[in-house]
Amino acid sequence: MSQMIATSKVKAIIGTGITGLSVARFLAAQGQAFVLLDTRSNPPNLEQIQLEFPGVTIVCGELDLHTLLACDEIIISPGVAVATPAIEQAKAAGVPVVGDIELFVRAAKAPIVAITGSNAKSTVTTLVGEMAKTAGINVAVGGNLGTPALELLNDAVELYVMELSSFQLETVSRLNAKVATILNISADHLDRYENMRAYILAKLRVYFGAENIVVNRKDVLTHPPMAAGIKPIYFGGNADFGSFGLITNEGTEFLAKNLTPLIATSELKIRGRHNVDNALAALALGDAAGIPMDAMLSTLKIFRGLRHRCEFVMEKDAVEFYNDSKGTNIGATLAAIQGLARDPQQLIVILGGEGKGQDFTELAPALRAINSRVVIIGRDGPIIAEAIGDAAKIVFANNMQDAVNKSFAIANPGDAVLLSPACASFDMFKNYEDRGEKFCLAVKELIQS
Repeated sequence: MSQMIATSKVKAIIGTGITGLSVARFLAAQGQAFVLLDTRSNPPNLEQIQLEFPGVTIVCGELDLHTLLACDEIIISPGVAVATPAIEQAKAAGVPVVGDIELFVRAAKAPIVAITGSNAKSTVTTLVGEMAKTAGINVAVGGNLGTPALELLNDAVELYVMELSSFQLETVSRLNAKVATILNISADHLDRYENMRAYILAKLRVYFGAENIVVNRKDVLTHPPMAAGIKPIYFGGNADFGSFGLITNEGTEFLAKNLTPLIATSELKIRGRHNVDNALAALALGDAAGIPMDAMLSTLKIFRGLRHRCEFVMEKDAVEFYNDSKGTNIGATLAAIQGLARDPQQLIVILGGEGKGQDFTELAPALRAINSRVVIIGRDGPIIAEAIGDAAKIVFANNMQDAVNKSFAIANPGDAVLLSPACASFDMFKNYEDRGEKFCLAVKELIQS
């Protein structure tokens, strides 16, 4: 779109999405020269970039190796793989490759709470942020959730609570967080990673340089290598010394620190057993970050969770409807199924979409264990049906309204219909939010019919 710049003292920003735009603004504020590259012929934010940065070189189309080699640092957006040939060649030639989180870490002056995991990142990140706000702490929340990391930077901030994806962590050298966690790990993004090991290694980078680490007692994949040298704080399972877990006192189940009861699970507003684990994780993170316990417990009593994450929608004829459209991988869907399943209630689970190369046979045992029924939509529906086999009764639907209607038709009073697709949404919807909104609208239309 513009000819190659002449100077070699320049940063290359790859990707013009919201992350790339935030990097451009950050570098411009520092007086740093940069060039923008995007593989798309008509990339997002192009007009905005031209308006904000007139005269800046923008190169669209296939990444040009000569342009990258002329730069002293490459800053890639999370959606761009480091394994892209031109980037790999530039890196091999000695050009550093980083992401916006590396720039953020270099500039941030306040402590960082770093949260990653295959599922529940957004819920726990938001919850810890709300706990800090309740305590009167000037907190900034974002990263992979909401506001890009570099736009959070402010000298007045006292605590950063950051949701981080594996893509963002790939290009971080040392995060140096006050407290870091991997909430859980299940198969995801295997269309980008060579194998599960590569995906796990990307997640483990969140622990690099951490002062405190919080790990899931029930998920060994979240545990750091022994060489990490830091005693972990555990969450989940039964409480004991050095952990946040569950304890029963006079017939009432409590969330506890060590063996001290803190709050009854019945007082939580977020639904499902998986959200009990999310609450425990938030308590462990907040405690390590210095958030007062009374503020955290007050927050837990009013926090109702996030949209599209096991969100209670409506009820018709004693059949409940739950929107878990953010369940875009098998691990998230398993957590939702196990979190909502309760005897004698039965679940009707709506599955389907773009499968991202996952092995859906992992769903079969959970579906069989609670005698679920399944309604399938989307492009990879036949693959899912074959993987599930006889583990559940299967019904196919043409669209979301059809899926909701058919789910209700096979439900009994006391049952629940759960949209937790275990798939990406782009075959039928703009994104998971659009899919969730369409589900809620379909439920509303069913109830009004």
